[in-house]
Amino acid sequence: MPVPVPRQRAIPAVECGQAPAASPDSGPSKEQAPPGTPQAENAATRRENTRENPTEKREKPTDTSTETSTETSPGTDRTPAVRTESAAPTNLTVLLIEDDPAGSPIVPDLIDQAGKPIRVRTARNLTEAGRLLTDDVHCILLDLALSVPAPARPSGEGTGDGEGGGEDSDELAVLRHVLELAPRHAVLALTSSSDAERGAEAVAVGAQDYLFRDELDGRLLSRAIRYAVERKRSDSAERRLAEGRLRAQENRRLERGLLPTPLLAGSPLRFAARYRPGRSRALLGGDFYDVVRTPDGTVHAMIGDVCGHGPDEAALGVELRIAWRALTLAGLCGDELLGTLQQVLEHERSDDEIFATLCAVDISPDGRRAGLCLAGHPSPLLSRPGMPARLLPYDNNGPALGLLPGARWPRMQVELGAEWSLMLYTDGLIEGHVGGGRERLGQDGMVELVRRQRAEGLTGEELLRATVNEVRELNGGELADDLAVVLLDRTA
Repeated sequence: MPVPVPRQRAIPAVECGQAPAASPDSGPSKEQAPPGTPQAENAATRRENTRENPTEKREKPTDTSTETSTETSPGTDRTPAVRTESAAPTNLTVLLIEDDPAGSPIVPDLIDQAGKPIRVRTARNLTEAGRLLTDDVHCILLDLALSVPAPARPSGEGTGDGEGGGEDSDELAVLRHVLELAPRHAVLALTSSSDAERGAEAVAVGAQDYLFRDELDGRLLSRAIRYAVERKRSDSAERRLAEGRLRAQENRRLERGLLPTPLLAGSPLRFAARYRPGRSRALLGGDFYDVVRTPDGTVHAMIGDVCGHGPDEAALGVELRIAWRALTLAGLCGDELLGTLQQVLEHERSDDEIFATLCAVDISPDGRRAGLCLAGHPSPLLSRPGMPARLLPYDNNGPALGLLPGARWPRMQVELGAEWSLMLYTDGLIEGHVGGGRERLGQDGMVELVRRQRAEGLTGEELLRATVNEVRELNGGELADDLAVVLLDRTA
């Protein structure tokens, strides 16, 4: 049995969809049961008992529980039956905030859309409202005439009329307090029919709607509550959607800015690239690439792949790409450059198990030969006129970055010729499935695919677009892994 909670005022809060009973001196209320009925006799008996022993009501859990009500038959000694919320469940809970809720006629019987009673709680001030404002409250009925104390002023500071305190001069101060107190709740402002302008101002400040307290009936108020709750939900959903779109736009701008801009000014080589992250709705994955031309005319190209597909891996890939560009422009190359990149990886990775593969080539100023370093990465694909496309040698492939401390990466010299096309790629291009089975495309399948595309006369961007699209079609849909492809062409 729940522990009884003492009442803080003589007039009980309205907790079961019923208006509070009027005081004995104020005459019958519109919400009282007709004379002579069992409900009227029970109410009279309870009021008489309360006057004789004011503390008795506080000591009875069945009278203080906000989730139960009692029913007795006049003239009998039977134990009162207890009706709980499980017997009469409600969908909505409303918090009424006004100075004198007991004497207010504005809360008749309220029924929700499903025909269930709307539970009403009452508070005479913001302090009580804060205590009663729990997560199950859906809507707040706020009387704009509620007085709210002004903020305390320093000693000696007046209000301009000789007063040092008093009420807040802002007519909507109480509404602003409630909106700060309950930013996720729907709010209905109550005002008089002669003060419609104040109600409109309340909506402009943040209330869902305003109502005239002297023109309400149960049907109108019930409908207004449902409308306010649904409008608040809709507004909150739209705000979250707008915030999500804004964050997505900011992320796209950020990720797009992190993609490289090749530095090839003065070089006769043509550049093309395709990039497709494996993460849904992302622009940046763990794959990374870059191409720069140093002052001596050498063109350096790189492509790499950080293990994993999350945002941390994408961030690490960006760090490695920027480090590679800086080291390359500083004059490092081959084993010395890759050893320094491994140090960067070891310091920046979030876990010791994270590693990265990398392929780096440096093309001589005359464009006829290149140096090749492989760190656990697939070998580039070389195509030349009159010759079938083939993979460059990968016998001296070194370990991936981050696997072996003190590792070495030998640099191989390869002949390119006068006219050629060199394609660097990540394993996302070759690990897609073929058809509906478990067979993967692999390097051999990729070589045959590129040979066929080149035989059809495709080059540059068209070649990369057709290759990636066919790989996706063979896979039966989007690829699970990140994918990056870089193509460098030299014509005679």
